[in-house]
Amino acid sequence: MDLLLLTIGFLCMIVGVFGSFLPVLPGPSISWLGLLFLYFTHSVPNNYWILGITFVIMLVVTILDYLIPAKGTKRFGGSSYGIWGTNIGLIVGIFAPIPFGFIISPFLGAFIGELLYDSKNHQRALKAATGSFIGFLAGSFMKFVVCIIYLGLFLHIVWENKSNLF
Repeated sequence: MDLLLLTIGFLCMIVGVFGSFLPVLPGPSISWLGLLFLYFTHSVPNNYWILGITFVIMLVVTILDYLIPAKGTKRFGGSSYGIWGTNIGLIVGIFAPIPFGFIISPFLGAFIGELLYDSKNHQRALKAATGSFIGFLAGSFMKFVVCIIYLGLFLHIVWENKSNLF
């Protein structure tokens, strides 16, 4: 049973790292589940401090991931149309058959949203779309760093308890 939980936990870690870039998958949440599965094993002693601290970090990062692109759009002069365009672009980008659609589509969504808001001011629309793109990249980088730290923590805990697990 421990080996099954360890395998599921490791798969959650890998999916979490990929989820840090794909907007459909909540990367930090899935990585935290991987840590939780690891602590469900009988071979690894429970450490509620690690689980609690990593849970709080996961919550903060998840909330910031939704706020950063919107704040980036606002900071660069965007409106709620640009924010909605960014969110719609994220969803469309996942299903679009173009390479790196999940990176290009939020930018285009914000740009189109801002043009719908004010079709005469292309410069402001481009500036707001750039803010959205920078916010998306910052959020993705933050999620990636957290997921890599969780993966390193997972591997460290497995290494410390390898004699009990294997």
